[in-house]
Amino acid sequence: MERSVSVVVVGIGGFGYSYLKGIFHNGDRCKINIAGVVEPYPENCACIAEIKNRNIPVFRSLQEFYSSSFADFAVIVSPIQFHSDQVCYALEMGSHVLCEKPISATVQDARKMMKARDKSGKILAIGYQWSFSDEIQQLKKDILSGLYGRPKRLKTIVLWSRGVKYYSRSWAGKLRDASGRWILDSIANNAAAHYLHNMFFVTGKSKYISAVPKTVQAELYRANDIENFDTVAARIFTDDNTEMMFFASHAHAAEGKILKFCYEFTEGTIYYSDERGNISFEARLKNGSVIRYNNPSLDSYSKFCRFIEQVGNNEPVSCGPEAAYSHILCVNGMQESMPGIVTFPDNLIKREKLSDGDEVIFVEGLENTLTECYELWKLPSEKGIAWAKAGKEINLTGYSFFPAQTL
Repeated sequence: MERSVSVVVVGIGGFGYSYLKGIFHNGDRCKINIAGVVEPYPENCACIAEIKNRNIPVFRSLQEFYSSSFADFAVIVSPIQFHSDQVCYALEMGSHVLCEKPISATVQDARKMMKARDKSGKILAIGYQWSFSDEIQQLKKDILSGLYGRPKRLKTIVLWSRGVKYYSRSWAGKLRDASGRWILDSIANNAAAHYLHNMFFVTGKSKYISAVPKTVQAELYRANDIENFDTVAARIFTDDNTEMMFFASHAHAAEGKILKFCYEFTEGTIYYSDERGNISFEARLKNGSVIRYNNPSLDSYSKFCRFIEQVGNNEPVSCGPEAAYSHILCVNGMQESMPGIVTFPDNLIKREKLSDGDEVIFVEGLENTLTECYELWKLPSEKGIAWAKAGKEINLTGYSFFPAQTL
């Protein structure tokens, strides 16, 4: 890059610090100057001493920052309910914006962000790590080339234990905040959002768009003492009638993450498996060929550098709001499918200490049940599981507002 760029990072109490650490520890790789950080409660952030030692200005709101400063780029890493307003304001103030996933809590907020982007003439990207990675970009290129034929059906399962501390954040697992703003925080809209989004992203009809969900039927459950769900099983059909199934749960006993997907196409099948860090990612074609892909992980700093380079080169961004929209459309449909979250039976809910001293609340036998459903392409209610309840099938064609006024 010929010149340095300035950035304001919004939200440093959690994941936002990963961006700061990347900038701190990578010197001039992307020539990024931190113009300021925004955090309403900076005194509660573990990184505040380091920020002050580096003489980085701290502001309690974006309005306070822009009243006296400017940044070429804004990185929004705040809770979900603030994404839309903060993105729109940063765009209005003349900054390009990288917003962490999900794009927003509702489809109407997502469309508001696109309109603000168009009005500002600036660039907006949504920070799905995988979408910015070389490996997923190569996979999508191979799919678009016709290498695997047409998509038939795709499925994903994510079993990822989260302890009680995870849900101690003020907005975690909430439907709304104290001001009435939608949050819709859930495993599908937060920790596992990447993997739901990825099914839409790789089957999009062009490089920069995603496949669009047409219908969704979801089963939403919880073991933790939260408002929303920590476990989901869903069947989705896209606008070209590709079937997708998504299973995910935080109510999982074992530590670590189990992530698998299987994407079936007419000419081959793509498999991914990550069981506590043991990763396999390959495709098997009907002609017997095997194509192997590398681990699609990408750190926040590298993702941000890639975004900066794309803006500087006047290239389309790897994941813009149009590509990310299918995910939030699907999540809104999930919530409509089962507005009353089902709590697992008390006799199946257990507690277990984690190695870090935290405690996880889990459901006995849930791993086996969801894994079997994944293997059989069935929802729990279709298997006759005693605690299971079927959700309504929601038609997402023309869906424009959450909650839908006609449902």
